[in-house]
Parts: sequence; structure tokens; C-alpha cells
Amino acid sequence: MNYSLRGGINIPTLKEIDVPDKKWQNPTYLILGSGSIGFAVAKELRELDKDLIIVDKDSQKVETLREDAYQAIAGDISDPEVYKQLNLKELTGILVLSSDNEANKKALKIIPTLGINDAYCVARASDAINLQEMEALGADLVLMPSRLVAKSLARSLGRAEVVHRGNKLSQWFKDMSGNALAIVVHDNPDPDAISSALALQKIADSFDVKSSILYHGDIGHQENKAFVNLLGIDLNRMEEHSLSDFSDIAMVDCAVPGANNMLSPGMHLGIVLDHHPLGDAEIDADFVDIRPNVGASATILTKYLQELNIEIEQVLATALLYGIRTDTLDFKRNTDSADLSAAAYLYPLADHDILDQLERPSMSIETLDILGEAILNRQVIGSYLLSNVGIIRDRDALPQAADYLLSLEGISTSIVFGVSEDRIFISGRSNDIRVNLGEVLRRAFGEDIAGGHSNAAGAQIPLGVFSDIKDRQTLLRLVNEAVVKKFLNAVGVDENTE
Repeated sequence: MNYSLRGGINIPTLKEIDVPDKKWQNPTYLILGSGSIGFAVAKELRELDKDLIIVDKDSQKVETLREDAYQAIAGDISDPEVYKQLNLKELTGILVLSSDNEANKKALKIIPTLGINDAYCVARASDAINLQEMEALGADLVLMPSRLVAKSLARSLGRAEVVHRGNKLSQWFKDMSGNALAIVVHDNPDPDAISSALALQKIADSFDVKSSILYHGDIGHQENKAFVNLLGIDLNRMEEHSLSDFSDIAMVDCAVPGANNMLSPGMHLGIVLDHHPLGDAEIDADFVDIRPNVGASATILTKYLQELNIEIEQVLATALLYGIRTDTLDFKRNTDSADLSAAAYLYPLADHDILDQLERPSMSIETLDILGEAILNRQVIGSYLLSNVGIIRDRDALPQAADYLLSLEGISTSIVFGVSEDRIFISGRSNDIRVNLGEVLRRAFGEDIAGGHSNAAGAQIPLGVFSDIKDRQTLLRLVNEAVVKKFLNAVGVDENTE
């Protein structure tokens, strides 16, 4: 009999072990390599009551494992003879977790010869090159510890940042207790803005801060009207209130005072919560949380409600879920994992009968007319489509038209624009990964009046000198020429391109 000596204890080799235990003979998992990662996995599997065998060439490690009641044997994982001594018929998974890349690759070459092709195989690699080689050798999953550590650290830092933000926001509201807060949303607010403001109002209430949601413009889109009416959301027109009646101001789903809202440019704010890219604008505020990677402001507010352990009742859950769904186009546009997790949290709390009603609103005659004008007046230049729909009263119909026109064959970017009494409204959509539409519109029309995401953006341009033109057809022709020229210059396309 052969022995490995350590502290006077005899370590038998595989061939010398006679163990009738079925767990030994028919493991569910085979772990090759018992370093820090292999041992950690073995520990987790044993806690789940899984049958496993560990193979490691270090007899001292094997001895320690056996002393801890692990089934372990000493052997070289790159030696085919090791596997012949094991009964692997019941094997579910093979975990090749040694720190030796070459030994792991040799083991991966041996595994297909063992007749256990249905077992899931996980391997460990130290770098990208070995990762690719192990994938080519048939590993179902290849892990890089450094990458896993980086991801784990990033998640931990992200969690720490969430806690920090939650504590800071909580402290801000504690200092505001007993005072009044104006929650301002952008002009002509959409469900994301309204639901986010409603959530911030809920947070304010929990800290004994009175608040009012203020907006300017119209809630003209049929879905938006239905959203406010069905959920009974209390909104206040901004021009009917004086900001001097409030101790501080919060902006939700917008960030820059004076840009698409009635606030004075450059004014100091208490809170800014938004998911739109800020660009070069500067904000003067006590608390700022802007996350352009997130698809909806409602996602940000949902996370705060969770972090602050504030109960979300059915109406608020329904509003937030609808806000996330509309701003991410049902998770098909600018969607982050945070949007999905927030929606999953809200889903069982929401009223799905109301959600069904919101998703099937009637279409107004004006919206239908604008869609018809957008189709009729379309100008296609390369893969860009631009359409002037003329004089409008319902600006909310523009994004609907832009969404529809983007579905036309050969179109990667659609721009729809119309003229109101004092402004040119522009709405754009894009599925071209080479185009950041928000940046393009800012470059074309100005930082203060345009912006958005890479695939959905808009602009509001004052008519300026055009407002003196009395003839409607002349006005629309000049607006069309100006908008089309500025947009095409911003994307570097010749207007004469076929």
C-alpha cells in the first residue's frame, strides 16, 4: 500500500480506497481542483445536499477535505486514468475549477471520452484567450474569476451608491418636514413624468412634507388623458400657483430650469430626478440623481420607494408600471436591467384591468389627421425620413407618427415636426446604432431646446422671425426648409442624396 505522509497521517490513493457508500460511487457533481473557488463551490453544493467528489493533485488539500467529511481523492485531473476509477453514470455536472489553464484544457479533452455527454460542464480560465480555447473544447460555461470579482464589486458598489442616495434623500426630506414642496414636471407631461411626480409626492408625505404636482401645457395625448382620469391623479396647472408659496422645488423627468418648463433659467432647486442625458447644462440643486442609462424616471422613483421601505399602493404601482412601459416602449427602447427589475416588483401590485384600458384608448380625429399628413408629406433621404405635418394643436400626436413611420421599410430614423402658435415641435425616433438622436437634435437646434436619448428625442424651437410671416403656406415652407437643412447638416447628409 502506498502512502502520502503529513503529520503522521496516511493518505490513501484512489485505487486503495474501498468505500461502499453510494454517494462516493455515484456523485451528482465532479469538482476538478479544490482551490479557493473549487472549495467554495463544493461548500455551497454540500449545503444544498448535493452528492459530489473532489479531485485534486495536492494530497495535503485532499487530506484536509476528507477531515471535513468531503469525498475527495488525490489525482491529476489531466490524467485519463483518474476518471476510469470513478462511477460517473449519475453525473449532472462537471466543474473544472483548477487554477492551471493547461490542466483544465486537458481535462476538457478527456471529458467527451467518458460517455457522459449530457452532464453540464463548467470550466475556469485565467484570461480571454484561454476562455475561448476552453469554449472550443466543449465547456458549456467558462468563468474568469477576475471578471466575476469585478462584476461582484460593481454590484456591491452599486448597492452602496443606492443606499447612500437613499440616505441623502431621506435626510433632505427630514430637513423639509412641515414645509411645502412644488414638484414640477416638464410641459405637456407624459405618464413617466406624472407617475414619477406621484411617487415623489408619496415620499414627501411619508416625511410630513406637503407637496403639489405642477405642470404647464396640455395633457393632450389620448393615453395620457386616460391615464390621469382612470387613476384619479391630482395635477395642478403651474400658472395657477405662485412658487413663493413653496419652501422648495423638485424637478422630475426634466432637469434644466427653463427648458421645456416654466421655471426661471438658472434658479436653485431642491431635488432633480431624471433619466434624460443632461448634455453640457449645469444644475444648481441640493440633490441631483440623473441616470441616462435607465429607461424611465419611474424606475428611479420605484427604487427610492423600495430603498426607503415606503408601501406602494395599487394606484401608484399601476401608474409607475405604466410609466416604465410607455417610456421604454414595452421594454424595446433604451431599457436597462433596473427597468426590468422595477417592473417585476410593481407587476403584482398593479391594477391590470386599468392597464388594459390604458393600452387601448380611442384615437382622436386630429391624431389621425396628423398621422395622415405625416405619411403624405414624408421626405425620404437615404435612410432618413422627415415629415412636416403643418399646423398642429396636439403635439402629442407627433411621437406617435414618428414611431409609425420608423416601421417603414428602409427607414432607420424618422423626424416629424409641426408648427403651433409660437413654436416648432419636433419628435424623432431612430433604430440606427450609429446615430445618437438626442445628440443630433442638440447639435442641430441647440442644447437648451432639444435633447433626448439615442433612439428617441425631441425639440421645441421658438418661431422667432418666422412668427411675423402671415401667409400659412410660406411659413410652413420656410420652416420645412430650415428644419430639414439643419437636421441633415447635423447628421452629415447631402439633401440631394437619393
